[in-house]
Amino acid sequence: MAGMIESTIKTSPLGRWYIELIDTMKEDEAPIVCLDVFEYADKVEEMGKEYDGAVEVVWSSDDNVTPEQINEVRMQMNAYEAEQEAKRNGEENMPDGTPNFDGTPNFGS
Repeated sequence: MAGMIESTIKTSPLGRWYIELIDTMKEDEAPIVCLDVFEYADKVEEMGKEYDGAVEVVWSSDDNVTPEQINEVRMQMNAYEAEQEAKRNGEENMPDGTPNFDGTPNFGS
């Protein structure tokens, strides 16, 4: 059975965006707050394990979220997906030419 996850872009009182996740297949489930796209990807993957990876993500945003904030989330998601695809394909550089580092220094060998 496929799961459905609501992803809502929200704004904190300080004006910073965050993403709230709700598993709509579970009643009385507390929302999960993600402060960046990396945390978001981890949480969606974790939630998707219960459905064998078969999840549908539905996006929305609160009324007080600015178009700039939505665009920032969209751009960060696109960059994250491009990075993941480059890693899967074993590419040394990202599509923008940035080296594809995994964050782990390789000092020995």
